[in-house]
Formats: sequence, C-alpha cells, structure tokens
Amino acid sequence: MIRHIAPQFFAPDMRATLAYYKEKLGFECVGTWQDPSVYAIVERDGHKIHFRCAEPPTPNPDKYADELLDAYVFVDDADALFHEYSLRGVEFKRTLGETPWRSREFVVKDCDGLLLAFGSNIK
Repeated sequence: MIRHIAPQFFAPDMRATLAYYKEKLGFECVGTWQDPSVYAIVERDGHKIHFRCAEPPTPNPDKYADELLDAYVFVDDADALFHEYSLRGVEFKRTLGETPWRSREFVVKDCDGLLLAFGSNIK
C-alpha cells in the first residue's frame, strides 16, 4: 500500500511511540538500539520510519491551525487505509476527502503530535 517514505522523527518516549505505530498504524519494529532504546526503525509494506529518542523541537503554536505536515505518505488506496485506521481508533486531524490537487487523502495526528498525511491519486 505505501509507496515511499523515509523520515527520522524525534520520540520523547520510545516505548509509547513504538506501541502506537504498531497498534494504530500497523508498522512492525525491525530494530532497536541500546536498552532502553535510543533509536528504532519501524516498517510497513517495505518502507521504514526511523525514530531517535529526543525531546521534540519547540512546538509551533500555529502547527495544527495551519496543518504543517511532518510527512506525506503516498499510498495505493487511501480509502482502504482510512477504513483500517478508523477501525484501529486512530485520531484524525483531517478526515478522508478529495483535494483540489486530485488526490484522496487524510491526516493523522500521532501520539507525539506529528501530522502525517496519507494520500493516493484520483484515477
């Protein structure tokens, strides 16, 4: 389903972050370093996200109002993924819909406050 993504995100609580990405977003942890973990990689559909244990940068108070994304994830079927995430109880910042740029997309707010857009082209 996912075609490409390779970000590195800050994770203030690595254990909570890894649990969220597994339980809510369907990623599997493929590696951690040190104990307790200071670095981890999760994977879904052959694509990885890296996490580094660190405090996030100073928050931008306008981030959510302006929907400043941390990553845009290109997927084959946004409708199917939105349905899956709805069943998992994911918190959506923006629900599934069509955009003026001819995609179907939605935005997830993860457990660390990151905004992830998931979208597919309208055929």
